[in-house]
Amino acid sequence: MGRLFDFMLPENMSPLTADYTDGLFHFINEASTIVLVGITIALIYFAIRYRRKSSDDKTPVITHNNKLEITWSVIPLFITLIIFSWGYKGWLNLKAVPDDAYEIHVTGFKWNWAVSYENGAQTLNEIHVPQGTPVKLVMKSRDVLHSFFVPDYRVKQDVLPNRYTYVWFQAEEVGESQVFCTEYCGTSHSNMLAKVIVHEPDDFKNWLEMNGGAGGSGDPVEAGKELVNLNGCQACHSVDGTPGIGPSFKGIWGKEESLADGSTVTVDENYVRESILNPGAKIVAGHDNVMTPYEGILSDEDITNIIEYLKTIE
Repeated sequence: MGRLFDFMLPENMSPLTADYTDGLFHFINEASTIVLVGITIALIYFAIRYRRKSSDDKTPVITHNNKLEITWSVIPLFITLIIFSWGYKGWLNLKAVPDDAYEIHVTGFKWNWAVSYENGAQTLNEIHVPQGTPVKLVMKSRDVLHSFFVPDYRVKQDVLPNRYTYVWFQAEEVGESQVFCTEYCGTSHSNMLAKVIVHEPDDFKNWLEMNGGAGGSGDPVEAGKELVNLNGCQACHSVDGTPGIGPSFKGIWGKEESLADGSTVTVDENYVRESILNPGAKIVAGHDNVMTPYEGILSDEDITNIIEYLKTIE
């Protein structure tokens, strides 16, 4: 059955995690509405009933009223305790991950979500999950503070550097749900979007089998292209010459770049390697130093493959 304030909420696609939140949301809104209507009616009544009727009317001195003071203290106290206990119970539910939850690792970085599965499958800004199965997302940040929020599941959790956090949900409907970052994390914060894609159980197994062991083609160019996509490089570096936060990859190989300090550099293997591992060493003129260092994240082989891919973008 619909509730008075249902129009203010997105669809509830994970009742196990969303019902507590929705119930508390409705209670607070409905209780507040009742209080608002009651106070408004009382104000109108008092304004009419006790309005001054002549210049001789005088308001009597009333020092206090014990019953009234106790009433307006105790009732809000009970409402506050109800809200606290309801919210605390919901919080405990969000932290009590079912033992049979399917675990997926999510890494936030400017300005993407990298996702990895137990069989080696990897995606960028897409989280594929099975319908009707509890899913636990183990999350960390590669750079700054982010926040993972899925309105359809009513789950939201800060994603921190150097620390793991987690959320869980159980999607009951096949389809897609939007993921937002809700902590300001830089220039393209509003573009840090992703999708939770829910499959029927058999379809999810097929998807895992088709995408397991990503990056095993053996072709350096294809492997480099896949690494560029998986690490979200195109969020800042276009491949078609479109201006962006960082220099475009189109035609960059062998190009003479002007740097912010007035010097120039030729885009070759050493420059690309340095820019990946220590992006602040040489800043291209007209751009800011916002790139995350990939020291310890990409291997030498990964960097070599990326270089081979960059050579092909003309």
